[in-house]
Amino acid sequence: MRAVEGMSVVVTGGGSGIGEGTARHFAALGARVTIHGRRAEKVQAVAESIGPRCRWLQGDVTVDVDRRALVATALEHGGGIDVLVNNAGNMYRGPITELDERELLDVFHTNVVGAMMLTGQAVPHLAERSGCVVFIGSVHTQRAFPGASPYAATKGAVETLTGVLAAELGPQGVRVGCIRPGAVFTEINQRAGLFDDDTARARLQSMASSHALGRIGTVGEIAEGIEYLARAEWTTGSVLTVDGGLGLGVTNA
Repeated sequence: MRAVEGMSVVVTGGGSGIGEGTARHFAALGARVTIHGRRAEKVQAVAESIGPRCRWLQGDVTVDVDRRALVATALEHGGGIDVLVNNAGNMYRGPITELDERELLDVFHTNVVGAMMLTGQAVPHLAERSGCVVFIGSVHTQRAFPGASPYAATKGAVETLTGVLAAELGPQGVRVGCIRPGAVFTEINQRAGLFDDDTARARLQSMASSHALGRIGTVGEIAEGIEYLARAEWTTGSVLTVDGGLGLGVTNA
């Protein structure tokens, strides 16, 4: 297993949720972390709270100049790139009969296209250090949640990409993995309206009971899975499920 200390780790969507948790996790283990996000105040606050091991910049993974600036910043801050965590994500919910094409395309551009393009730009630097790419998948590829077809479709694409890119990049020494989280209390879920109404407590309890372990996960537990993929030198093409048993379809209620 590779040591985390001294690694250069890039995390998109690093201003909150899984991205923030991942940045904090790797920095605490001695990595140099570069985080990126659309909202400058969020990523700046995270980076400043972590300290000198973390560098931040504002940007959008769907914009080429922003992706290139992220790669350049990571090279300057970390001396290279060991791990790229494609965490930036967008969610749009609603029945397929009411899809808004603009919002649908925005979800795909963020969750799939931006991640693919950034990965391609980072590969030469990852290859220099036998690095690893980690995509963030979702339990939505295992269980059907009505109204979530745009998000589920992007995560299905990401999980398929994991195997294809592992085969493609393996000869260059670059490993590729994917984390499939269960329900985690993050800002993207709040923005999607999952926890913010009068029935939030009952909704949270119902969601927790759908996990075999009886509770919702934490961002730190997802970060531990990402760490494993980053360190495991003979693991590539794997989708690692870290979901508390949500994908099993059990109900503890």
